[in-house]
Amino acid sequence: MLSGPSGSGKSTAIKALEDLGYYCVDNMPVALLPRFMELLARSGEIARVAAVIDVREREFLKDFVQVFSDLKTSGYHMELIYLEASDDALVRRFSETRRRHPLAADESPMEGLLRERELLKDLKSLADKVVDTTEFNVHQLRDIIKEHYSGPVTREKMSLNFISFGYRYGLPTDADLVIDVRFLPNPYFVNSLKRHDGLEKPVRDYILSREEAKEFLERFRNFLDYLIPLYWKEGKSYLTIAVGCTGGKHRSVAMVEAIADGFHPEMVTIRKRHRDIKKS
Repeated sequence: MLSGPSGSGKSTAIKALEDLGYYCVDNMPVALLPRFMELLARSGEIARVAAVIDVREREFLKDFVQVFSDLKTSGYHMELIYLEASDDALVRRFSETRRRHPLAADESPMEGLLRERELLKDLKSLADKVVDTTEFNVHQLRDIIKEHYSGPVTREKMSLNFISFGYRYGLPTDADLVIDVRFLPNPYFVNSLKRHDGLEKPVRDYILSREEAKEFLERFRNFLDYLIPLYWKEGKSYLTIAVGCTGGKHRSVAMVEAIADGFHPEMVTIRKRHRDIKKS
């Protein structure tokens, strides 16, 4: 069971539990809990359940203490996590999201928060674990929940998705970073290379033998070495990097191949796509 004041992170926590394979229910009516647990036990198909109980229950909250105790007495393994945060943090979160507190009506969020804490005080006293989310961002809270219910969090490798493209055909809509390599000499204007593409050795040698290409690769790889751990720290599991030239056939293709080759496969997962290589 999950509870806590509005803005404390219940939505993030329930999504983390869903990722771990829990059957999740948001705003479960207290009066239905015993019947719900009975049906789950009878079906035998769902072993782990997470439900959010909060002030949306209003008048039914007073029944929660008795219902929760009765379920434990009946032999169900019940655990209540209560998410907490400081008043300042909760008010700030409401201000940032421009949401109205469910108990504040036309008043300030603080007024609603004070009423909410009073309504939840008995429920909080039953908590098996109280998690203070004041200093957590959503990624840190998610990892705390996952660690508590599945052991230490082990995250997969970050995915780097490289796309070559031609500016002639527009920017890729899914790019996080866009790099323009039109500063490099264009093989299109070399008769022996014009009909070839950046996957072929003559074109790659022509582009990558240039001093400006070598310096760019070194500087850009160093930039990515700096940037990727920062994205990873903030919970971003993939990064899409688009490299563009005029037609998307020569320079961008060769540079995507060269940039991607600089990463160790044990550190990241690499995917490459040459969007416009057949268009020009």
